Amino acid sequence: MNHTEQLSRYVAQFVDELAANGLAHVIISPGSRSTPLAMTFAQHSTIETWVNMDERSASFFALGLAKQTNCPVALVCTSGTAAANYYPAIIEAYYSRVPLLVLTADRPHELRDVGAPQSINQLRLFGEYVKWFQEILLPDATSLGLSYIRSIAARAFHVANATNQGVVHLNFPFREPLVPDFSLSGLWDKKNKIGQLTVEQGYKKLSVNQLQQLYNQLQQYKKGIIVCGPMENQQAQAEIIALAETWQVPIFADPLSQLRQGEEGKDIVIESYDAILKDSNIRKNIQPDFIIRFGAMPVSKSYMLWLKQHSEIAQYIVEEAEGVREPVGHGATVLYADPGSLCTSLLDFSALQFDKRWLAHWKQWNHHTIEMLKKRKTQILTEGHAVVELAKQIPNESTLYIGNSMAIRDVDTFWFSTNKSIRMLCNRGANGIDGVVSSALGAATSSKRVTLFIGDLSFFHDQNGLLMTRHYQLDITIVLINNNGGGIFSFLPQAKQQAPHFEELFGTPLDIDLAHTVQLYQGYYTNPIDWSQYRQALEASYQRPGLSVIELKTMREENAAWHENKWREIASLIEDEINVYKNDQL
Repeated sequence: MNHTEQLSRYVAQFVDELAANGLAHVIISPGSRSTPLAMTFAQHSTIETWVNMDERSASFFALGLAKQTNCPVALVCTSGTAAANYYPAIIEAYYSRVPLLVLTADRPHELRDVGAPQSINQLRLFGEYVKWFQEILLPDATSLGLSYIRSIAARAFHVANATNQGVVHLNFPFREPLVPDFSLSGLWDKKNKIGQLTVEQGYKKLSVNQLQQLYNQLQQYKKGIIVCGPMENQQAQAEIIALAETWQVPIFADPLSQLRQGEEGKDIVIESYDAILKDSNIRKNIQPDFIIRFGAMPVSKSYMLWLKQHSEIAQYIVEEAEGVREPVGHGATVLYADPGSLCTSLLDFSALQFDKRWLAHWKQWNHHTIEMLKKRKTQILTEGHAVVELAKQIPNESTLYIGNSMAIRDVDTFWFSTNKSIRMLCNRGANGIDGVVSSALGAATSSKRVTLFIGDLSFFHDQNGLLMTRHYQLDITIVLINNNGGGIFSFLPQAKQQAPHFEELFGTPLDIDLAHTVQLYQGYYTNPIDWSQYRQALEASYQRPGLSVIELKTMREENAAWHENKWREIASLIEDEINVYKNDQL
């Protein structure tokens, strides 16, 4: 058996086993050394290939696709620095628990560390940010070799997909010639599955004694809150809502918890808790006895400050498998258990009795805060109300991808509960502004329409990702908030203290016409100047295929002042209600 046949059968068995386990998408960046993988993936009948020449964009594209499908997505690149461009997306995938299969081609061992071109040390290139790394054997088409490579494929897929989901890195050394021969007979035969891995995943649960101990602890409390941060476990949402309704405790729902959308649980979901807790007096005067949190830490900074002020609050943090996400530092009880099963188990115990007045107060504060946030006193376009209008116009059964910095914070504040089924996605693992355009376009490969809500710096940072809209006719509406720089820094002490070099170091105005970027990628651009034009632009974009960019130009300083006025109005509005609550506790 010659080299080409060995190579062809070996790689074909690897790719076919990934497909058999459920891999549906691979993003390929062109290169020579990765030829065997790239061509074989393209040849396979059930795997869809996406070609993105920029590895950095490709990796974030894969991230968005994996977040949308909640299933592993593969990446293929050539040797050398190509793989290094994956690093930011791999870090994001690690912290946000997104399943990726990173398949890097490499020079064979005899060409490493001898000055061969396009050769770097790719072994364990991504360090602790991957769940599993393997240097793959050189192609071997013996029965043992083919069984080995199928087992590697099955294991890689399931390690990436197992809770907590994450990244697997496989490094493939290939000798030349690199072009596989697809005319070989029996290339895709599965006869070499002897010793093949079959993986069945179970779920963690607390023992009866552990549940009883938890129940005994909760019995001593009167006021509780269920907090749902960013989470992808949509199966658990109904059980969490059922638990909160039975206990009659409020749910603080982060926008990325998905609990602000849909038909269920609206009566107990408190979506404006971040705005309520902006005021330090309010944070001081209201506190629960306990908090049970599902998912990651919420976006809300005021919630974090609230916890820091009250070290006496008992915290219970539910993690599906492993890890500790508790940045406050006051201590907590971490419960390693499937969230849905835990809620069901707690409901099996006799009903706990909590103070119903506590929920009534939160519902009242929430209602009044939302009414205040919705009030629009001017026809001037404001960043927060851009979210309110977007929520009205966005199609049902679609996806909203959200940029970081001010974009996600405005969605947290101004996106209120809706009966629409809107999937919300955001790269909140490492909270970076890089790669967001590419991630949103990865999500747009699904049948759901995608809207991207993003700031100008983040848009600029990843504008080359827009090439995928042209290559694959992806439909996306981008609402681009352009305040000519880093708007979030206007809320920080650097701005308030008029720090020297603020504009140079933090404001960082772009001073460029982003309409030209849209034109470069043959998108449709509009720049509405009032609310009527904004509504019309949104409506039209959802009827139009391809790329639509709606740019809203605002002023950073005016935006910061507008937000802070809102916080003061809310604090003043509910101050008397907080006093009623305090008297109610006496």
